[in-house]
Amino acid sequence: MKWTAIRVTGVSGEGRNSIVAAIIGAGAGAVQEDGDTLVSTLDEACDLAAVRRAVERICEAELVCDDLGEVNWDHAWTTQVGVQRVGSLVIAPPWLVREGYETRSTIIIDPAMAFGTGEHPTTRGVLRLMQGVIKPGDAVADLGAGSAVLAIAAIKLGASRAFAIEADHDAIGNAEDNVARNGVSKCVAVLEGDAAALLPLVAPVRVIVANIISSVVLLLLPVMRVALSEGGQVILSGMLVEERASIVDSLASGGWVLESEDTEGDWWSASIAPR
Repeated sequence: MKWTAIRVTGVSGEGRNSIVAAIIGAGAGAVQEDGDTLVSTLDEACDLAAVRRAVERICEAELVCDDLGEVNWDHAWTTQVGVQRVGSLVIAPPWLVREGYETRSTIIIDPAMAFGTGEHPTTRGVLRLMQGVIKPGDAVADLGAGSAVLAIAAIKLGASRAFAIEADHDAIGNAEDNVARNGVSKCVAVLEGDAAALLPLVAPVRVIVANIISSVVLLLLPVMRVALSEGGQVILSGMLVEERASIVDSLASGGWVLESEDTEGDWWSASIAPR
């Protein structure tokens, strides 16, 4: 199958969320976000013209398309995936796991299409904050779990159980494989469906992690509040530094307190608690 790589540069604010939705709606499996740039790949069945129209309609961003031709994704992306060290944790693909890595601190992730490897700043931001929030015996919910790297990390950091909630059917098998590969199948449940519907069913939890776009995060806050146990916290990511001020205002007006925050490049992550 032939593929096209796309880059949309100069995207910010509400326009960013709309462009992401347009790319996913056109048939892309995922969108990688890097500052004001969105990157994705579309196969020949996807509606590239719809993405062009959306970019023209929504904002003054630049869309660049690169014809990749026939690509064997089973092997093409593996050379780009490396070992990530984030605080006390090590995230590595199975082909790079070396003798001597401590089992308790190593998370082995066989990613799908190179996503969910711990290489993106938003994932690393959550992982850093989790190391100051997770307590022994915690119950944790991971919303938009993807590869389940954050749910697995929760167990590695001492949580007793975690729920990896993911709406994308294509990601579920990969998440389940990663959970099994890390020997935490008895502690991590992978659940397919909408976070707003499933989170109340696994409540109460003391920690919720959500590495998803800011517009969705804000919509889920009321559901998160009800799902938290006493003394609970939410760790949010997927937000740009330029959005920080407006999001902090929204959190304050909604009765949330900013506990800690993390910044890497253009990306901002935060832990919050209900007031």
